[in-house]
Amino acid sequence: MRIIVDSLPADPVTVLRRLGYAFQRKEGAEMSFVRPLARSGFPRFHCYATISGASMTINFHLDQKRETYGQDTRHHGEYEADGALKEEADRMISLLGNGSRILL
Repeated sequence: MRIIVDSLPADPVTVLRRLGYAFQRKEGAEMSFVRPLARSGFPRFHCYATISGASMTINFHLDQKRETYGQDTRHHGEYEADGALKEEADRMISLLGNGSRILL
């Protein structure tokens, strides 16, 4: 699920911290942020923010549990635009204001 913020009110790290997300790392042009829902760290919302001019794209999903490694890498994430992800998107939009929109 993606959210577009057309005009940033502050720098991206500050904006996402105000939304309850913690900066994790920078991967090229993307910045990674997480918002844990439990003390154990999972489940958690995980988002990647990309800046383009004065706008920011937030691409996020819900990690249900830690990755599984072995022969294959498995990611236990939810990407559908309903349930907890839809609620989180609505919460983020309400806090970000009118200059934001959801892309499905």
